[in-house]
Amino acid sequence: MSRVIAGPAAAAPPHSSLFVTGRFPRRRGLLLLLSVVAGFLAAYAWDAKLVDDEIGFTSANAMLGHNAHATPIGGIASGVVFAFVSGLAGSFTACNIAAFGAVGPLVGQAQSRRARFLQAVRPLGWLAAGMIPVSAAYGALVGIVGTHLPQFSTAASKGLSPRSVQSMAVFGLVAVVMIVLGLAAAGLIGDPLAALSRRFPNAPLVLVGALIGGFLIGRPYPLFRDLFRHAATTHSPLYGATAFALQSIGNIVVMSVLFVLLSYGVGGRLRRWLAAEPARASALTAAAFLVAGVFTLVYWDVRILGRLGYIWFPPSPWS
Repeated sequence: MSRVIAGPAAAAPPHSSLFVTGRFPRRRGLLLLLSVVAGFLAAYAWDAKLVDDEIGFTSANAMLGHNAHATPIGGIASGVVFAFVSGLAGSFTACNIAAFGAVGPLVGQAQSRRARFLQAVRPLGWLAAGMIPVSAAYGALVGIVGTHLPQFSTAASKGLSPRSVQSMAVFGLVAVVMIVLGLAAAGLIGDPLAALSRRFPNAPLVLVGALIGGFLIGRPYPLFRDLFRHAATTHSPLYGATAFALQSIGNIVVMSVLFVLLSYGVGGRLRRWLAAEPARASALTAAAFLVAGVFTLVYWDVRILGRLGYIWFPPSPWS
């Protein structure tokens, strides 16, 4: 699946961006098929109650020392703490895992500890450069007009509620961008970031960071919604921007630590394994984006439409 096409007629096109190396997998059709199937099966099997309630609520309750969802946020200081903790509690999402899977091939093969640390941290810095402005801007908007946004609504509905429409629109867009990035990384379509990357080589990482920041705009996770409603009622754009930025930072802290630790432990070996056959990096990057994109699209759009009876979608035994 990751062998490079041989022969002079199959010379690889130039490296056009961080995620499009020009060395594409030979069996691109098989890679696409397996990624689509994996994303669909993950969406079918994903247990939101286990991830959000059992893992998310339990860890947030332990860190805060009280029931995070049932206890009202007391004030600005409490809200800042709650923002970071709730972000930590919501760390393990498929989209986060995919984003860090995509930057995995960027881990270098430096020899010194300092060089390895810098090579691991640099991609994280560019991710943050895209993530923080998006989450902060949305937080500021929430502080100004939050009570009028669909995400503030608690109205029950048998059909699509305003909050559901916002989630579907945001995650549908995120999914399409991830799928396009995956198809480009696999060499199935042209690189949409080629021209931008010539001027700004780290633009792909900034874009992925912006997608992570956008999770807050769509995700109806109860702890995220608690912070949203508190920020909306304070009518403070500064507090909203700070809280939402902290929540996004908390959302990637665990994955960032794991990424740095892995870069120390297996970074050199991983880099050598990827360098032995350059198409492997493209295959890993493409699979990470495609699986996450298909999962996001199916879980947040197709599955919701199926649950509401608009289309048919096979229900999982535990849904």
